[in-house]
Amino acid sequence: MPFFYKLTASEIPADFKEAARYSGFFKTDSISPEIKQKIEQCIQKLQLALVPHAVYEEFDLKIRQNLIQFADISLESKDLSRNLEGCSKVILLAATVGAGVDQIIRRSQLSGSADAALMQATGAMFIESFVDKLNDKLRDESTLHGKFLRPRYSPGYGDVPLEFQKEFFRLLPCQKIGLTLMDSLIMAPEKSVTAFVGVKN
Repeated sequence: MPFFYKLTASEIPADFKEAARYSGFFKTDSISPEIKQKIEQCIQKLQLALVPHAVYEEFDLKIRQNLIQFADISLESKDLSRNLEGCSKVILLAATVGAGVDQIIRRSQLSGSADAALMQATGAMFIESFVDKLNDKLRDESTLHGKFLRPRYSPGYGDVPLEFQKEFFRLLPCQKIGLTLMDSLIMAPEKSVTAFVGVKN
């Protein structure tokens, strides 16, 4: 049975350092006051537009060598098998911060704004921040039952093809959180994430 999770915009932490890192600034003390101000403005604009929603479901999991089986899926992956090693269950999740964020980013791109890249980076920070909050919730619930979670792993990384996005959308009611998958395998809204999370006894 799928579970739904949502937060208000103000509940999503805004991490300036992460927004700067996604923008290519790995040391915040090297950022000029002008760029700092622009990143802060991007954070303020996008936070007002956040509509964070997620859906997730837990499945029984079997792994034999590199063959991963759950639901009606059989997937061969060395990288994901390593990530899920020792797990008896796997959580599939899909999360988005909403179409409003995409609209603001798109407007900044169409206008030729020099801040478009900073907007993109700030949007990436917010979706990661939201998924981190969901991860914390799932971790707390697992700990209560004497289990713990493996780090999340998304399609498109390692040897798990991006094509596997289609299975997330088949198994989870993603449309109920306003999330769709285009033929290009890009999600709409773009500031969205799908991931596997292993549950280990």
